[in-house]
Amino acid sequence: MFHQRPPAARKGRGAVSNIQGRYEVDVRERFDDGWSRDDEEGEPAPFKTQVTDEYAKTILTRNASPDIPFNVSLNPYRGCEHGCIYCFARPTHSYLGLSPGLDFESRLFAKVNAADLLRRELARPGYVPEHIAIGVNTDAYQPCERERGITRQVIEVLHECNHPAGLITKSSLIERDIDLLAPMAAKGLVCAAITLTTLEPDISRTLEPRAAAPARRLRAIRTLTEAGIPVSVSVAPIIPFITEPEIEKILEAARDAGAVGAHYVVLRLPWEVNPLFHEWLQAHFPERAQRVMNRVREMRGGKDYDSDFSQRMHGEGVWADLIRQRFTKTVERLGMSGFRGRFERLDVSQFKRPQVVPAPPGKQCGNATGQLDLF
Repeated sequence: MFHQRPPAARKGRGAVSNIQGRYEVDVRERFDDGWSRDDEEGEPAPFKTQVTDEYAKTILTRNASPDIPFNVSLNPYRGCEHGCIYCFARPTHSYLGLSPGLDFESRLFAKVNAADLLRRELARPGYVPEHIAIGVNTDAYQPCERERGITRQVIEVLHECNHPAGLITKSSLIERDIDLLAPMAAKGLVCAAITLTTLEPDISRTLEPRAAAPARRLRAIRTLTEAGIPVSVSVAPIIPFITEPEIEKILEAARDAGAVGAHYVVLRLPWEVNPLFHEWLQAHFPERAQRVMNRVREMRGGKDYDSDFSQRMHGEGVWADLIRQRFTKTVERLGMSGFRGRFERLDVSQFKRPQVVPAPPGKQCGNATGQLDLF
């Protein structure tokens, strides 16, 4: 009789399985029948990254969430090869009929017409400029951006139009675009946030396996700062007993690298992120898995997750309040500010509409109004 083996960690991947999305009709269950494709050393078969071109219909996403400092965001990619096990965007792959697990970090979609869509949006007569957050759901500077360059095309449009934007990433690839970002920063049009979850390379390697190493992110903070671009550090997520002991050290390292602001988010486990994180804990930290989840539940009113706007980012209760005090006191001691105020202070008054706008598919116009040329 065969028995199911617990899923094993895969080198270079955050998720350890390809769990079903919540909209799938058929139910699948793992079962070890002895015909495993694992290699002789017991390593699971590798997952190859696939990037598919997508021609999106819209590019700007609007929200009314009171707990985030922006109303408009732009994401050049669906899915993210960084493979962060805690990523709150993982459940969005369920809408595509794919798994929020390994599929999310290996089956990616590149919005190849993102810059054209942005130009058309900014050229609309009724468009009112608001600061745009770039790379909120999935990292705009994930590995495939090196070849695709979609994020750079988007920034070129924003640079041309003097449109304010904030970027959040955990990739050093953002340094490539300093030639565009530095002049924008000089006009008060751009700021950046670098996510720094841990300073421990061993933890980072399993928690966010294909993102830049912690030391490399600190160097990116320094490089951006020296170019005149204001940088905040995002200490997110704070995971009890795993990254939580490092709060003060992370903030001090970020400040020493030049970060001028900071914010944090405690671990969020919406939808399929919850079972994926449980699997990750059992694969990498089995000896403390129960302690971690007990503390998480203490901060979530006894549940694994509560999506209520009033506490989903920071939690509630004694332990959540302790984290808040530790974070706040350290930020004050280091002379850092909050990220929300810096993002909201970006200047919208310099905006100018694009002069050349790509025609919608099937039409032959190329000016900002969409009117055909007479000659």
